[in-house]
Amino acid sequence: MKYPKLKAGESPDTYFTESPVTEADILQMVQQLAMYRLSKGRALTECRLVFSHLQTLLQFHEYEVFALLLLDTEHRVIGFRELFKGALEFACVSPREVVKIALEHNAAAVILVHNHPSGDPKPSQAHRALTATLKNALNMIGTHILDHVVVGHEGCVSLAERGLL
Repeated sequence: MKYPKLKAGESPDTYFTESPVTEADILQMVQQLAMYRLSKGRALTECRLVFSHLQTLLQFHEYEVFALLLLDTEHRVIGFRELFKGALEFACVSPREVVKIALEHNAAAVILVHNHPSGDPKPSQAHRALTATLKNALNMIGTHILDHVVVGHEGCVSLAERGLL
């Protein structure tokens, strides 16, 4: 990753600054790095790192965002797409649009992700119902849901880890 105020360090994945950076600069760099880590062709090998990148991308939105992490048959990233934005606590999700995006990208699998602007990543009954609806719709086209991750300031909650898929 290149950024005007950074220089690569001697060790891999290390950098040093050429000049002072602001907090906004740091947040922008962190978001760029998270997007880089979820860029096309990258293999997803560690759930905790994926959760960390998703949290970096979504935790500061003031509104709810629903997104898809689209994956190929080897679970390498095809892309990350923010699909729906909603009011403070609710984004309207259209199963038809989710299926359409999965087909457009020829995704073999997806990770559903959305944030909670309140900061608390606890999933609700509505999230479980949405996950079941999307699972049925995506199964019809041969795309599997690997997880539904809820992002908050306090961390991420995986519905797969909780046995709710």
